Amino acid sequence: MTPALEALYRGFEDELLIPLWTEIGDLMPAHPRSKAAAHLWRWQSLRRLAEQAGEIVPVGRGGERRAIALANPSLGGKPFATPTLWAAIQYLLPGEDAPEHRHTQHAFRFVVEGSGVWTVVGGDAVPMNRGDFLPQAGWNWHAHHNATDEPMAWIDGLDIPFQWTNEAQFFEFGRDEISGAERITPERARSEQLWGHPGLRPLGVTHSTPGSPLLSYKWEHTDRALSDQLDLERQGYAGTVEPGHAAVRFVDPSTGGDVLPTIRAEFHRVTRGSVTAPVRETGSSVYQVFDGSGRVTVGDLTWSVTRGDLFVVPSWQPLSIVSEAGDTDSDSGALDLFRFSDAPIFEALRIHRTDHSDHTDKD
Repeated sequence: MTPALEALYRGFEDELLIPLWTEIGDLMPAHPRSKAAAHLWRWQSLRRLAEQAGEIVPVGRGGERRAIALANPSLGGKPFATPTLWAAIQYLLPGEDAPEHRHTQHAFRFVVEGSGVWTVVGGDAVPMNRGDFLPQAGWNWHAHHNATDEPMAWIDGLDIPFQWTNEAQFFEFGRDEISGAERITPERARSEQLWGHPGLRPLGVTHSTPGSPLLSYKWEHTDRALSDQLDLERQGYAGTVEPGHAAVRFVDPSTGGDVLPTIRAEFHRVTRGSVTAPVRETGSSVYQVFDGSGRVTVGDLTWSVTRGDLFVVPSWQPLSIVSEAGDTDSDSGALDLFRFSDAPIFEALRIHRTDHSDHTDKD
C-alpha cells in the first residue's frame, strides 16, 4: 500500500467513510447468504419445557404471555427464528387468562394439538382447535382465556424481527381483565359467521384495515381442500403443485391476497412415498409438521421429522421433502405441514425470486 493510499484510508476512517471497493463482496454477493441457519426443534422437547414453565412461571401483566421463542443458533442469541420471523410455543393452563394488549406486529396462532382456548380479538371470542389457523393483524386488542380443565399449547408466529430491525414497532397494554360478555365460548366467532363462507362476501360490511377480517380458518376446510386436490390428481386432472404434493394458501376473503401484510401462510400435504422437487426462494420460512412423518432436507442438512416438529428454511437454501410410507399415526395418511414465510415483504419490494433448478452444486 502506498503512502498516498494509506493517507486516503485514514481520511476515510476519520470521517466515518467506507469505500465500496473494499466491501462489495459482502454487500453484493452473487446470491443471498442468510445469517440464519437451517435448524430443527423437536415438539416433544418444546412441549415438555412449556409444561415445566406452566408449573413455575405465572401469566400476567408485564410478562404478558407464557411464550417460549425459537432462537436460531446463527442470530446472535436473539429470540428470532429467522431475520424476519418469530415463532414460539405458547402454553396456557386451565382457567388462565393471557391479558389484553395490542402491538403493531402482525401475528397468528396455529394449533397442532388440543382445544379449549378462546382468543378474544377486538371483543370477538374465537375458538382454537387442532388444525385451526388464526391470523390477527397488528394493532388489534387481543387476549386469551382457557375455559377448560386441560392445558393447551400452540405456536405463535409474528413479524417481530422485521419490525424490530426496521425500528417500526409499537406496543400498548389493554384492560387488566376482559369483560364477562367476552368470556364466552361460542362454536363460531362473529368474523367466521360473516366471512367464513367460501366464495361469498357479505354486503353492507366494510373492511379497510390491513389483514384478513376472518379470524379463524378451520381445519375441516383446509383438510377437505387438500384431499380434493389429491382426488382430482388421482382422476387424471391437474390440481396439485406436483405429483403427490397438494398445497393451499390462506387468503384474505375481502381481497384474495395474503392474510397478513408481512406473513404468508400455507398448508402442504405430501402423500406417502412422494418426494418434492428441491426449491429455493428469497426470504425465509418456518414449517411445523402437523401430522405424519418424513425426511426433510434443507441445504446440506437432513432430518427425520414427526408431528409438531418445527424447522427453519433460510433464504435461498434448497428444500425437499420425503413423506415416509411407514407412518401409521397420520389422519390423512400423508405428511402434513403448516408453513409461514415473509414472502409478502419480498413481493411488495419486487425482490422475491424462486428457483426450481438442480441445486447439487450447493451454491
